[in-house]
Amino acid sequence: MSDFIKQRLREESLSLGFHTFGVTAVPLNLRRQYYLDWIQSGQNGTMEWMSRNNDRRLSPESIIPEAKSIIVLALNYYQPDPDRAFRVAKYALGDDYHNFMLRRLKRLCRIMREEFGGEQRPYVDTGPLLEKPIAEAAGVGWQGKSTILIEPKRGTWSFLANIVTTLPLVAASEKSKDRCGSCTRCIDVCPTQAITAPYQLDARKCISYLTIEHDGSIPLEYRDAIGNRLYGCDECLDVCPWNKWATQTTEPKFTIRELPELREMLSWDDVLFKVRMQGSPMRRLKLHRFKRNICVVLGNVGTSNDINALEEIALGKDAMVAEHAEWAIRKIKSRQV
Repeated sequence: MSDFIKQRLREESLSLGFHTFGVTAVPLNLRRQYYLDWIQSGQNGTMEWMSRNNDRRLSPESIIPEAKSIIVLALNYYQPDPDRAFRVAKYALGDDYHNFMLRRLKRLCRIMREEFGGEQRPYVDTGPLLEKPIAEAAGVGWQGKSTILIEPKRGTWSFLANIVTTLPLVAASEKSKDRCGSCTRCIDVCPTQAITAPYQLDARKCISYLTIEHDGSIPLEYRDAIGNRLYGCDECLDVCPWNKWATQTTEPKFTIRELPELREMLSWDDVLFKVRMQGSPMRRLKLHRFKRNICVVLGNVGTSNDINALEEIALGKDAMVAEHAEWAIRKIKSRQV
């Protein structure tokens, strides 16, 4: 019966745009001590939510009484970077994935409930689940040396989603094998050496953390390394050799959002920012972090044409953003000498 249920759900998930369907039984080994040691060392930076609810995070079977299985789904978001003066992480080039993927998961949950019974709980990066080791246990892929999930014959460009269920889908997928071998491309390419060793990531150094999660001033020691990255960083993903099999997404939600030049966006007020970023993952930055990031990028790649816009920001009321603007002006002028 479990094979029939899985086949039914696999077919439905494919029709909803997911490219991979896997299942793992619970309880399962999620490298509990490794995660707790990482949190204890403070490498999660200011992402305090990662240190909460760890009883559920490390024991997902406790989310629902009598949970038997976790379904893992993957959705391809790969597309080439657009040709422009700044870079945005590929996952954020179009619309935010959370809401529309959750709606699709809820459809699967409704089918499960109506056709097979049981209780289900869907998650799209919104609850205390260690998605990547769960996906590894479900046979979807393996966590590479960058800690990113790598799928064979597809690469690194996947969003993950989970459904915790009481349905006993006991014939779990075979756990994926680590196929990184001796490759260290992701470690070698990291601009800030945030991948401190194979399978070890210090988020406090990571450009994705610094430009997205971190709410304060970006440390001076990392600003040059950020380069023209406005939001996030794909360096360790881009170089993975398994991406030779990557195919471009066909999901219309990921159509690339058009954005103006950096100095024009630097003049946006809060209302315009919210309107232009409606539906984008970048909206979560809020205006002050968005302008902070613009200043850093302009400091690295801007020209004398950007100085007037930066000077206006340097005179603004937000001291943190003003300091980044002043830094950017000094950097641009130093290149003119």
